[in-house]
Amino acid sequence: MQVFLGALATSIPGSASFTVPAAFPTSVFSSYYVKPGPTIEPQPALYDPILNKTFAFNVTDPLSIQSHNADPVYFPAALANLSEASAEAVITAASGEILTILTANHTALASNCSRCVAALTIAQMAAKLAPSYLPDAMVSLCKATRFASNSSCQSTYEAGSFGATWTQILSIAEVAGLDGQYICAYLGAYCPSPNVTSTFKAVFPKPKPLNATRPSQSGQKVKVLHMSDLHLDPRYEAGSEGNCTSSMCCRHAAAPANSTTAQVQMPAPLYGYYKCDSPYYLALAALQSIGPLTGTSKENPAAFALYTGDLVAHDSQNQRSRDYVEDIELSIWHMFKSYIGGPVYAALGNHDTNPDNLDVPHGIDDNGPLGQQLSWNYEHVSSLWEHYGWIDNATAAEAATHYAAYSVVHPLGLRVITLNTDLYYRNNHFALLHASNPDFSGMFSFLISELQKAEDLGQRVWIVGHVLSGWDGSNPLPNGSELFYQIIERYSPHVVAAVFFGHTHEDQAFVYYANNGTNASAETAIANAWVGPSLTPLTNLNSGYRLYEVDTGSWDIYDAYTFYADVSSFSEIDTTQTGPVFQLEYSTRAAYGADAEWPDDAPLNATFWHQVTEAMERNRTLVSVFNGFQGKSSIRSPNCTSEACAAAKVCYMRSGSVALGRQCPQGFGSVQSPFTGVNF
Repeated sequence: MQVFLGALATSIPGSASFTVPAAFPTSVFSSYYVKPGPTIEPQPALYDPILNKTFAFNVTDPLSIQSHNADPVYFPAALANLSEASAEAVITAASGEILTILTANHTALASNCSRCVAALTIAQMAAKLAPSYLPDAMVSLCKATRFASNSSCQSTYEAGSFGATWTQILSIAEVAGLDGQYICAYLGAYCPSPNVTSTFKAVFPKPKPLNATRPSQSGQKVKVLHMSDLHLDPRYEAGSEGNCTSSMCCRHAAAPANSTTAQVQMPAPLYGYYKCDSPYYLALAALQSIGPLTGTSKENPAAFALYTGDLVAHDSQNQRSRDYVEDIELSIWHMFKSYIGGPVYAALGNHDTNPDNLDVPHGIDDNGPLGQQLSWNYEHVSSLWEHYGWIDNATAAEAATHYAAYSVVHPLGLRVITLNTDLYYRNNHFALLHASNPDFSGMFSFLISELQKAEDLGQRVWIVGHVLSGWDGSNPLPNGSELFYQIIERYSPHVVAAVFFGHTHEDQAFVYYANNGTNASAETAIANAWVGPSLTPLTNLNSGYRLYEVDTGSWDIYDAYTFYADVSSFSEIDTTQTGPVFQLEYSTRAAYGADAEWPDDAPLNATFWHQVTEAMERNRTLVSVFNGFQGKSSIRSPNCTSEACAAAKVCYMRSGSVALGRQCPQGFGSVQSPFTGVNF
């Protein structure tokens, strides 16, 4: 892979490459259940200073993975105190009626959408009258209708998985309205995916100043680290099947009943593989490389670091628990503290909770037990952030009560606002409620309030979240994405200096424009988002992270350096002699600046990125370069050589919302598998 340095070859932030030592840095953890070895992943014994306990070995034991979640289960209060017999009668009647709706030839319910909504109406009645009985009924209905495999039906809809969650949602949802449309679209495209509700408009405390100006440059530069999507897998087993046909790969497989073990086709390397999440060896290899490659150290650190979410591995729900999530949260923050000086400002990702993907608006029961059911997680992470000195007590208290989101002013003057973007994520079942009001959680009101403070004080802001607002329109729900875009437009470019996301695992960038993106041009570009590359290789990607060079007056970014390790080389490493090589992949300015005709002394802002898209329209080779970087130079990324793919990439980079992204050619958004878009 060609490294783009250009004239900056003598001014890279640190070394061009770093070979990680073979020896595992055992001093990072004070004790181990299983000590690391040349072919053995470690099992640290983690003491949690917040919970005042040491997590048991069985929480992460790769040889004994749980198959059922024993965490507390929450149900809505029943409307009536039914006897067991009466509750079972309600469920039996509702199940029969739903089966009839779904299978009979109703002329009045000709469309799949109308059938789905009608079925939800019956299910809602059951959820309100006999909530604790509904999960078993959903499992049975799933199996009877062959909605999924029997095992998937069980693991998805049993109470300890998502059964109790769906019961809560069905009991509250406006099933005959927009909520029902969203739910049916989510469950299997039974209803068309709703578009933006055009009548919803953000309300701001003050109008946008007519002559707003952004702070001037100071001429002083600092370094800022951006990491994302580590997805630590403490259950990773070196030597297990790395090329399995179902998730998770690189996991222990029990011997079949006939006691013959299937031959492993691709033994999982010690440092990770393309279809697996990050083992401890990879996580610590990346952290060891940061200092040499970025020219920083604990004694001379970056000004601060960003982490844009997803700590926890992609386990199926029945293999997760509160203890598992808390164990990984503690482990990663502890590793960061061991290697990174200065504060780490973090946003939670959709996998950083249990049940997976879920974050619950407090208002669903007026801040009652349902609205507080995930507060254990917000309290845990915010207390750890305070424990490590990254935020103070008042900020930790704010995060604990506000979905782990907070606003903090760095000593150098930048305001950093973190958001829990699960609250507009399409796979968060609770985001399907109150669909016509994307601010039901209060997340966007919080963002507006903090941006208004910054405007009043003349501060610049970086916004940090996980689920991106735009690109191809596939990740957030449209109303939440639309509202976020309105907020960015109101406070840009004079307040919002940059936006940072993760989630996709890929190296991406996109632009926000004035007038809701109706005219995408260099003159209307007002803000841009940086999507951080993932540390996990999942799926078919290399492992990477990024460093920004930033002016401390304007808080504009002047260069961005992306570093990576080639995962295809991991199986060739003699782990008794050496670890993997992390190296500089490219400088953003060197890679795109000349083609974009960008001045050497101008920041890499929204106008820069728009001009990059114009350069990509003129020069298809630049599209291929961008596409290669998207997968962190992975040998498994598909080539983007057709006119359709090139047009799609440019369109995605100009799409900061679902509405805009859906207008782009689809099927070219991700490089983790072959493109499915139609070429022309």
